[in-house]
Amino acid sequence: MLRNYLKIAMKVLLRRKFFTFISLFGVSLTLVVLLVATAMLDHVFAPQAPEVQGNRTLGVYLMAMRGPEATRTSFAGYQFLDRFVRPMTQLPYVEAVTCFSLPVTGISYLDGKKIESSVKHTDGAFWRVLRFDFLEGGPFTADDDKSARFVAVINEATRDKFFGGRPALGRTLEVDGQRFKVVGVVPNVPILRIAPYADVWVPINTSKSDLYKKELVGNFMGLIVARSRADFPQIKAEVQSRLAQAKTLIPDPKMYTEVSGGADTPFEAAARMILSSRMEESHPERLLMILIGLAVVFMLLPTVNLVNINLSRIMDRSSEIGVRKAFGASSWTLVGQFVVENVVLTLVGGALGLLLAGLALSAINRSGAIPYAHLALNLRVFLEGLAIALFFGLFSGVYPAWRMSKLHPVMALRGRSI
Repeated sequence: MLRNYLKIAMKVLLRRKFFTFISLFGVSLTLVVLLVATAMLDHVFAPQAPEVQGNRTLGVYLMAMRGPEATRTSFAGYQFLDRFVRPMTQLPYVEAVTCFSLPVTGISYLDGKKIESSVKHTDGAFWRVLRFDFLEGGPFTADDDKSARFVAVINEATRDKFFGGRPALGRTLEVDGQRFKVVGVVPNVPILRIAPYADVWVPINTSKSDLYKKELVGNFMGLIVARSRADFPQIKAEVQSRLAQAKTLIPDPKMYTEVSGGADTPFEAAARMILSSRMEESHPERLLMILIGLAVVFMLLPTVNLVNINLSRIMDRSSEIGVRKAFGASSWTLVGQFVVENVVLTLVGGALGLLLAGLALSAINRSGAIPYAHLALNLRVFLEGLAIALFFGLFSGVYPAWRMSKLHPVMALRGRSI
């Protein structure tokens, strides 16, 4: 029976080309937008190289100092990370800790041409927490950072700009008037991966100024690798305890009296930034509900349109319905047939949407709008797209099919609707 339903569905869809085109357009366009958005969110939050330990890593990303009349909100300061977070490696449930700066723009000149690079200052532990695949050489060490050696790891794009794609190991490049010896080359990291992203990585202590060492809130971030995800609650509680201790280091106690922040996953950090102006709490469940709500609202309009189109399409076949019912077809049989037809339609639209989404993501990658982006329809995104297509098929097909099943055979043969 299902085979017959599928054959009928294909013939009906080919016969009523206008309805088919409108339905396919609505399904595929909505699916393209949702899949592109999902792929980008997946690219930002899902664990992937070099964040291969991301499923058991928490970050100290955002912090704030608050007082009766002022609030300063930013990223973590080096002073807090160095004095309170780094020592957490002594705890039995912490495997490693690293701290690093946000990338800043470094200026170079090569043959009279200006080159801008994103430069990140890191410690030696950075390379143990984030597992880069080295194309040349290797990482610099904690001793390199402690001794302020002018060494650097660069990405492929920087190697191409400075050295024409030729081996860079042991060669030097100048950034902001400082000359660094290249000790390693790694693949490009997309800008959407905020922790590992940069063009050039250099030791923290090669910074031109040491003012950052006195900042509780500044332009640094820290990553804490737990022994297991089960240790997350202990790590979060410990960070909160150390934030309370950090109040003694507030530079202006008259203006600021509290320090807030926390240890978060990237999604929790996004929720803290979006939903908590004072950085006191993270509510990832609220952010998730907001995202789901936005997706549902976005799907609602095309779904309603599909319901109306399907209703018109089905009512145009009232004579067929009348004949089927006159010969004893049950309402459930007719509902099943038309739901199958609609699911087939939306799955075809879903396949078209997946193809167009893949092309759109490829175009975004090639455009350079998102530096080093590798957006793709992986298995997770594909399954989400398939679920969305099935949602369209079932939700937009059930009501018209039920409405059709209520037609009286005589009224249906006369071309009337209920």
